[in-house]
Amino acid sequence: MYGPQNASMDPHFSGAAHLVTIAAELQGLVDRFIAADYEIALVGGSVRDTLIGRLDAASDIDLTTNARPEQISELLNGWADSVWEVGARFGTIAARRGERELEITTYRREAYQPESRKPEVTYGDSLAGDLQRRDFTINAMAVILPTLEFIDLHGGMSDLREGVLRTPIAAEESFQDDPLRMMRAARFAAQLNMTVDAAVIAAMTSLAGRLEIVSAERIREEFSKILMATSPRMGLEILTQTGLAEFVLPELPALQLELDEHHRHKDVYEHSITVLEQAIDLESMHEPQCAPDLVLRLAALLHDIGKPRTRKFEADGGVSFHHHEVVGARMVRKRLQAMRYPNDIVNSVADLTELHLRFHGYGTGVWSDAAVRRYVRDAGDQLLRLHKLTRADCTTRNKRRAQTLQRAYDDLEARIAQLAEQEELDAIRPALDGNQIMELLGLTPGREVGQAYRYLMELRLDLGPMSQAQAEDHLRSWWANRS
Repeated sequence: MYGPQNASMDPHFSGAAHLVTIAAELQGLVDRFIAADYEIALVGGSVRDTLIGRLDAASDIDLTTNARPEQISELLNGWADSVWEVGARFGTIAARRGERELEITTYRREAYQPESRKPEVTYGDSLAGDLQRRDFTINAMAVILPTLEFIDLHGGMSDLREGVLRTPIAAEESFQDDPLRMMRAARFAAQLNMTVDAAVIAAMTSLAGRLEIVSAERIREEFSKILMATSPRMGLEILTQTGLAEFVLPELPALQLELDEHHRHKDVYEHSITVLEQAIDLESMHEPQCAPDLVLRLAALLHDIGKPRTRKFEADGGVSFHHHEVVGARMVRKRLQAMRYPNDIVNSVADLTELHLRFHGYGTGVWSDAAVRRYVRDAGDQLLRLHKLTRADCTTRNKRRAQTLQRAYDDLEARIAQLAEQEELDAIRPALDGNQIMELLGLTPGREVGQAYRYLMELRLDLGPMSQAQAEDHLRSWWANRS
């Protein structure tokens, strides 16, 4: 029926041995499906990742079947430790057994109506039909269980071997069915270091506007996966090249400013991508076990998005971007909110954007201890990320200047560490709290208590730690002499 090929007979099927292990792990579940006269097969990313050695004991497993969602749930009950049906209306039932999570999806196809933001799901009755409607050939391979018959109807094995991303059907038709697949093309290119086929690029370019019907949440998830990939540059350049970025993050292509005739300012787009790459290299600088950091990567990519709005050509032929960090922070907040990022991520990226130039006032290390304390206070819980972002932001080709900047930042970090040993820099607060202020000054809750607290905070930053008695003396003097 399919022209099946036994996996163990394919010399290119390097994951065949691991497939036997997975099949054994799923044997009890597979027996249930077979006994109920249903087909079941490994499919999509599970097969792809097995072929390239990326599937491990912690990886999720994708399966497909001709059973309907309610029948899948019934067969999972008693075998899985937990079952959830959040995706049932799209044909998917998820489950967990031990440490392994799996998703089982009914043979199907998804398609968007012209003005719909949610796809309509149509169930199918054959594995061949299901594979034909998948996003890319590398995800349109299957392994039938329990026989381990390897099904590759669209050349996915060859494309995976050659590192080319193609669609099983005409790219235009595929992307009309599900515009989010255009984002996935950029994501898989970045994750798997693959080249996107010219026909796929052409379809993405002509249908970029179709992305407008997809929900912000689904677009955000794909964009985040691109940023968290091994090579995000590749994915970002595909988004920009095809025009998709105009519907995802229009501030990114806007960074491609025309250079002035004397080339006195950098290509801001290229600079931003380079800063992103350098930030990725620095992720484990202070935290050896640091996982890929979405906040740092967003901040690295977006830290200069205020430059196009603040660019000014000066009389001497130079170019300035005054206050681009402040403008950029507002733009970051607005864009990430529109992309439906959580508030903690929005706030952290906006804060890093606003602070990324602060270090350049450090100069030759003439900051007072008070200035260092304020730097730490303003960075708050983003201090380690600010260290990495500031270092990554150095992309000058002048080696002497680069070394000078790095030595200056080494010095600043050393001063922060030294002060941290002497005082609690990670929790700077006055020696008196609000209740103590009210008791000392005979106040009731109100504006004056806040003013007194802020005065003591500024005093703490200027003078460092002080005793309660010293704080009380300063506060009495301030209170007596206030205008």
